[in-house]
Amino acid sequence: MPVQLQEQRETRSRDFGVMGLSLIGLVGGWAALAWALNDATILPGPATVWNVIAAEFWSGALIFHTAATLARVCAAFLLAMSIGTFAGLVLGLVPRLNRWADPWVVFFLNLPALVVIVLCYLWIGLNEVAAIVAVAVNKTAMVTVTIREGVRAMDPKIADMAAVYRLGLWKRLRHVWLPQLTPFFSASVRNGLAVIWKIVLVVEFLGRANGVGFQIHLYFQLFDIAYVLAYSLTFVAVMLFIERGLVQPWEARASRWRRRAA
Repeated sequence: MPVQLQEQRETRSRDFGVMGLSLIGLVGGWAALAWALNDATILPGPATVWNVIAAEFWSGALIFHTAATLARVCAAFLLAMSIGTFAGLVLGLVPRLNRWADPWVVFFLNLPALVVIVLCYLWIGLNEVAAIVAVAVNKTAMVTVTIREGVRAMDPKIADMAAVYRLGLWKRLRHVWLPQLTPFFSASVRNGLAVIWKIVLVVEFLGRANGVGFQIHLYFQLFDIAYVLAYSLTFVAVMLFIERGLVQPWEARASRWRRRAA
């Protein structure tokens, strides 16, 4: 066991090292391009954007607007994952129902996000409920499809074994279905976070009075690229932290049984 922990720590350290070097290379390329253009109104350099981030942070505006966007992302994410996971499980387990519901899933999967946002604002109003519902509707169909395909890919032999041992619904969900669906949950979570926060920015851009999207809209009107980049990169950093600090460790723990079985 200590050997496994040591290997995990070495792998984690190596991954962080690679990520750090990759980000340094990205910033270096950005700085070189900004230096070559030599026009801060087109592309401000990393130092200029960092100064904006620091000023907005100490003023409290960056924290306030980032927290507002993060709250909307979390609410929409939980709503979309809950409904999409339940729908995906049901459609994957009941093929007859899936045949009837599949056109609906395809319809919502291809419905433009902008249309959903505008309709929710028109029907519900310019409020938080409309914003969260609009984002969740856009993501729910994607989660449903991913989980449904995961259910279809489950090993029927394991399901037969569960039937032989007469496992109840809860035990089947916990010990049979969820372990096999872990990669599909991971894909849904990762894609969901990447898609949802971008849609949240559009929602805020169109109809909210706070958030990163609202700030981007404000500084877009002022043609201030440094502030647009400052708020955008700050939230990208937040989502990167969530990916590396929460999603990947959870995925590693949830997939541990596969490595033991191998």
